[in-house]
Amino acid sequence: MDFGISDELLGTFVPIFVYWIYSGIYVVLGLFSENYRLHSKKDEDEKNLVTKAMVVKGVLLQQVVQAVVALLLFAVTTGDDSGNTTVEKASLLVLVRQFVTAMLIMDTWQYFMHRYMHHNKFLYKHIHSQHHRLVVPYAYGALYNHPVEGLLLDTVGGALSFLVSGMTPRVSIFFFSFATIKTVDDHCGLWLPGNLFHIFFTNNSAYHDVHHQLYGTKYNFSQPFFVMWDRILGTYMPYSLEKRTGGGFEARPSKEYKDD
Repeated sequence: MDFGISDELLGTFVPIFVYWIYSGIYVVLGLFSENYRLHSKKDEDEKNLVTKAMVVKGVLLQQVVQAVVALLLFAVTTGDDSGNTTVEKASLLVLVRQFVTAMLIMDTWQYFMHRYMHHNKFLYKHIHSQHHRLVVPYAYGALYNHPVEGLLLDTVGGALSFLVSGMTPRVSIFFFSFATIKTVDDHCGLWLPGNLFHIFFTNNSAYHDVHHQLYGTKYNFSQPFFVMWDRILGTYMPYSLEKRTGGGFEARPSKEYKDD
């Protein structure tokens, strides 16, 4: 398939376009889905400590950095014939292996960096706390971070996933678009019926919502795919999803964890 532009450019910018398109869909759905919200619209407007305009500016800044790093990474890792490498030339087994490897590398990097930013008081106060200004997460706030965190956690994690998995720039278009969709979904603040991410992944919007609450800041660090590191290292917080008075759902942690 000939896209007309290089795979490197597509791998850089398609995930950014996907981010805004997919989060925009959730914004529209949120207007008509009060009964599927994890927090009320009133709480979203009143409890968050940052304006939506500031969130948009912060995300755009991170995406500029992300694009620059991606272009540099492609420039130093691919040769002149890289654009001729197509998905069709790789077997399905190889593609699955690359995807799974990239997912595991990304999860591992983000878990340990994310957890360290919570336990290091300086890093939390001056860097990671910016993301937690979103007490009530919403879709296009998924990448609202301090620029340093965006670089260390997301951009470096993505670069490592690309390098270790050995995927081509063309394969990266699909992988990073998928990772972007998953990250947006985890922050969407909705529990919609039939959502495939909720069926196939334990790490989902309710799981991550627990982490954004005060009682959950030392738990549920895993993102964006699996929860293995939380389970292995004892930072998994079990919760139940219950109907909220006034409509919608609420992710409530087990009592013994909430009392810790």
